Amino acid sequence: MTQKTRKTATKSERSRAREFALQALYQFLVGQNAAEDIDEFTRQLSGFHKADSAHYDALLHGCIEIGADLDALMRPLLDRPLPEISPIERAALWIGIYELLRCPDIPLRVALNESIELSKEFGGTDGHKYVNAVLNGLAPKLRPVEFAALPAATQHP
Repeated sequence: MTQKTRKTATKSERSRAREFALQALYQFLVGQNAAEDIDEFTRQLSGFHKADSAHYDALLHGCIEIGADLDALMRPLLDRPLPEISPIERAALWIGIYELLRCPDIPLRVALNESIELSKEFGGTDGHKYVNAVLNGLAPKLRPVEFAALPAATQHP
């Protein structure tokens, strides 16, 4: 079975923003680099001009600002200590949780699916399954009305 990947030409500006935010958050989590330095570096990367820079800004700076809160929300759903979570998975989780908390204009399923896709594209073999489990565990708490409106077959708390 071949892995499905989204073609670059068909990615939305917001999807691109999430990809650049993931890369920037990875630098923050692994290298502990300053947000301003990461931001400056990331904006110089090829293709950044095709990303929604406002959404990228919100994700990068917002996730860093409330990173401890994002970690606290996910911690009860983790099956291992936080330091053992892959930095890519953690960054994808931060993005998904941040969007669920702070971006009400982004539908629940979109926030979940985009973070899962990020971990499929950039993470380890089964990392997306972990991201999926954690985000689906948080969805009923963070977006109860939207979650309740989903068809029962798609609800996996």
